[in-house]
Parts: sequence; C-alpha cells; structure tokens
Amino acid sequence: MRTSLRNATTDDADCIADIYLTSREHYLSYAPVAHTDEAVRTWIRETLIPSGNVTVASIENSLVGFLAISRDSAHGWIDHLYLDPTKTNMGLGSFLMDEAKRLLGGPIRLYTFQANTDARRFYHRHGFREIELSDGALNEEKTPDVLMEWP
Repeated sequence: MRTSLRNATTDDADCIADIYLTSREHYLSYAPVAHTDEAVRTWIRETLIPSGNVTVASIENSLVGFLAISRDSAHGWIDHLYLDPTKTNMGLGSFLMDEAKRLLGGPIRLYTFQANTDARRFYHRHGFREIELSDGALNEEKTPDVLMEWP
C-alpha cells in the first residue's frame, strides 16, 4: 500500500466533502448537524481549500483522508482530521498526524467532542493531553467538547 500526501486543490473538493460528511455521519451521529451538505460542500470548495492549509492523503491516487491546519499567535491548530471510514486502522490517521506535527511544530491544539472516545484515544496515543472540557456552548453543534494540546 503506497500512501502519499499532497496539498489539496479545488479539484479535490467533492472527495474531501464526501469524506467529511461520511465520516461525521458514521462517527459523530450524536452531534447535531449545523449545516446542510450543500453548505459544507460550498465551504470546503470556496473557503477551506483556498486557505492553502489542507493536506490530502491518498492510496494509489484515491483520496482516503484529509488534514486542515491553522496557526494563531501562540499555537498551531488541527482544525480537521478526517478519514474515509472504510480506511481506518491502517495507519493513515497517524500518517496525517505526523504531517501536522512536522508542519506546525508545537504546541498544537485541537478540539474534539467528549463523546468521541475513539478520537480522544487516538490523540492520547499521539501525546496530546486534555486541558479543558466544555459544555459545547461555543461550538456550532452545541455538543460537549474537549480541548487537547501537544506536547
């Protein structure tokens, strides 16, 4: 299995949206949907990808996951890390996480939902620690979340 990483282009928008929407449906069904599928597709095509901070992972030219990062004055941020649900437990998440650490250095922060125990376990394995729990009042889904940081 040959996995590669590259910067996302607008040609990837539909595939990235499919991965995002399918993954959220599969793993985050407890979180209310804040936007329509079409609004998500438009946001990915017109805002997320043009930011220039999106990396896609592919296996033999087929997109299987993506990473979106950003930076503020004090921290790097993993804004999104999603995989095709049929391609999990293959090391792809770790491959994308290593890329985030390479690109951002430390410290890196991210939010995940408290109920997303698989993601929390994944981030713990990669050295993240939980630094704050919230009731979700500040996220779009109004679902309890956790702020995590590495190192």
